[in-house]
Amino acid sequence: MIKLSVLDLSPVPEGSDVARSLANTVDLARHAERLGYRRYWLAEHHNMPGIASAATAVVIGHVAAGTHSIRVGAGGIMLPNHAPLMVAEAFGTLEALHPGRIDLGLGRAPGTDQITAHALRRTMNASVDSFPNDVVELLHYFKPEQPGQRVRAVPGMGLHVPVWILGSSLYGAQLAAMLGLPYAFASHFAPAEMENALHVYRERFEPSEYLERPYAMLGINVTAADTDEEAELLFSSTQQAFVNIRTGRPGKLPPPKPGYLASLGEPEKAVLAHTLTCSVVGSKETVKEGLKAFARRTGADELMVTAQIFDHHARVRSYEILAEAAKELQEEELVTV
Repeated sequence: MIKLSVLDLSPVPEGSDVARSLANTVDLARHAERLGYRRYWLAEHHNMPGIASAATAVVIGHVAAGTHSIRVGAGGIMLPNHAPLMVAEAFGTLEALHPGRIDLGLGRAPGTDQITAHALRRTMNASVDSFPNDVVELLHYFKPEQPGQRVRAVPGMGLHVPVWILGSSLYGAQLAAMLGLPYAFASHFAPAEMENALHVYRERFEPSEYLERPYAMLGINVTAADTDEEAELLFSSTQQAFVNIRTGRPGKLPPPKPGYLASLGEPEKAVLAHTLTCSVVGSKETVKEGLKAFARRTGADELMVTAQIFDHHARVRSYEILAEAAKELQEEELVTV
């Protein structure tokens, strides 16, 4: 049976602000916990007016403090932006504060444009090729202290913080397989290599001290409402946001726009066709069938669901409907929250 989790970008809708978005994030996390979702992840993005989770570790601590049992983590921390030791200390601190509830997903991209990446204090000769070494270094900081070890993560050393590799290509799949780590694929916005990446990860997986067998989680957009028509209208906010980003006009999350998809030109429609194919939009019955089909097609161990919905109450309701659909699918032993 597939488990369901939440990926929250802490969206900032037009007419709102970061403070309200972060309050909404905690509220949604509490609902997700009550509904039985497995984990609640936040993502690191920078210089994005519509995303409030740039200081990801800070937001994770805020969400963990506002909930009781749901796992809270990063989906992910963009490791090229940080020294591995500082990431180990930050997440060691979170694990010390919230034992047994913290996850650490690691990404290879900067989570922003190149100009902003340099503003994050990346050196001019920094390369994503250092990512594997940085991951291994970070894993080392969570191990028990070794004789003669001169650099330690305090907090962090000896703590169990599950580390995931995130990716949208075959690169992350190969690294996760080689290190024997769980793997999360960003199919919610970069689905092109999803099936190839899953195959590579499963075929090349090496059992490790962290994981005995491959464990793959896939991102998926789910927008649910009481009717298909209402859900499609709500989903137009996601569509607008992606078109705006891909055409160099990032901004706050737009309100729903009736007839938006039909109003687009062919280039914009191509953008959406390329990025949002892993999406399920509709009523509970439509969502149930879409979820079932996606689960059967991919064989994923877990789905990380994201919903960029303008109205917070509609977003909460979407996750409620999804949870209802998942509970009905339990009888078929396919999906569980």
